[in-house]
Amino acid sequence: MLAPPTVCVKMFDGLAALPPFNPDLDVEGAVPPATVGDFRKQIGAADALLICSPEYAHGVPGSLKNALDWLVSAAEMVCKPIGLLNISPRSTHAHASLAETLRTMSTVVVPGASVELPLAGTALDAARIVAVPDFAKALRASIDSLVDEVEHKRAVGEAVFCL
Repeated sequence: MLAPPTVCVKMFDGLAALPPFNPDLDVEGAVPPATVGDFRKQIGAADALLICSPEYAHGVPGSLKNALDWLVSAAEMVCKPIGLLNISPRSTHAHASLAETLRTMSTVVVPGASVELPLAGTALDAARIVAVPDFAKALRASIDSLVDEVEHKRAVGEAVFCL
């Protein structure tokens, strides 16, 4: 709805299907479980990611952390531009923890694509969220920042390499 026509937005809803991370299944030469392989392919095919996560017990939910663990040793996340959506002003611990984990994974957390939308307790669905002008403006700015980052990386030949 808010993305420009040149941008294809895909939601990943398979966190629950990913098996618990097992480093023994993630060594060089090992074939990861099929769901993990598919997940990595989807991440690798994306030019950028926009991640929204709730906060539980001052941290990132286990299902998201598990997914990130499956990506730590995979090349699909290296230099990937990422925006972070924080929907609760009280969710400062998980947001900071997620940003630190992503930096450790050599991703590029894009400041302009990382926004706070005070949605906690509103019970708004996607259509009603984008109908709120301030929310729509913030989300569009986030998407535009990711698009700008991807276009910049392509223009300077950093689609494969980053410093």
